Amino acid sequence: MGDLDFEKPIVELRKKIDELKEVTDRNDMDFYLEIHHLENRLENLEKEIYGNMCSWDRVQIARHSERPTTSDYIEHLFTDFVECHGDRLYGDDKAIIGGIARFHGKPVTVIGHQRGKDTKENLQRNFGMPHPEGYRKALRLMKQAEKFKRPIICFVDTKGAYPGKAAEERGQSEAIARNLFEMSSLTVPIISIVIGEGGSGGALALSMGNHIYMLENATYSVISPEGAASILWKDAAQAKQAAESMKITAQDLLEFCIIDGMINEVKGGAHKNIHEQVSYIDKILKESLESLLLLSEEELITQRHEKFNQIGIFSYQNELEKK
Repeated sequence: MGDLDFEKPIVELRKKIDELKEVTDRNDMDFYLEIHHLENRLENLEKEIYGNMCSWDRVQIARHSERPTTSDYIEHLFTDFVECHGDRLYGDDKAIIGGIARFHGKPVTVIGHQRGKDTKENLQRNFGMPHPEGYRKALRLMKQAEKFKRPIICFVDTKGAYPGKAAEERGQSEAIARNLFEMSSLTVPIISIVIGEGGSGGALALSMGNHIYMLENATYSVISPEGAASILWKDAAQAKQAAESMKITAQDLLEFCIIDGMINEVKGGAHKNIHEQVSYIDKILKESLESLLLLSEEELITQRHEKFNQIGIFSYQNELEKK
């Protein structure tokens, strides 16, 4: 997946500028002025296009093949990461990675969905769609974090839990429900960040946090736009319309008080400059962790319960208003 459709005017103008730079004599004032004019035009075009993206545009960015994954953020945000494997019941699910690390010198447990960078890795990691053993591995690491009083940081990036026959036979729904139940009462801080797609219960199983954040171009929803379109209009091609009506962007969910904050992205998406993107996440993560570490174990549990109770109340009131 390369440049997206709505980015084509930007790509074409940037290409024209690069071509001019290659053939231009730097002493030729006319060419210099032309390039300067085009660069100003490019800057204005980027502001116009990236500043007025629709929900479907953000869905496309969230799915971009070059978008940074959990492993990328672990590499750039944390030190001394040691990955842990297996759920001690069935096996090791590569669609979820997790382990212990240090964040600004403090021990933490890091867990996240992991999709592949190419076809081969995507097949190994099941395209970031976990089986039950993936969620059980995550819960094992969370309980370990609670035992050693380490904060938990989760990165959410999945289309959803794997819906195949084998996953159902091994207890997919129970594994997700168990994570929600156990996470609700953990005595350590939990911070969840949606970095790409946050799909259905597969995303929720790592999202029962004291604080939930989303990257600016991430999505978080109960079903994919294609799935919703298939149900509502019997036509998956209506996904763009579904994305607009579902209110699945960070901007929408911040307005609905579902998330605690939106993390700005590099212009055009996190994949454009991971180093700059990491700096944005690092700042929010540090502030969030510092505030949560001031709370006692009882206060952390109470805050988490009240947070999700309020989300439920808001959703119920919103449905009543629609009726």
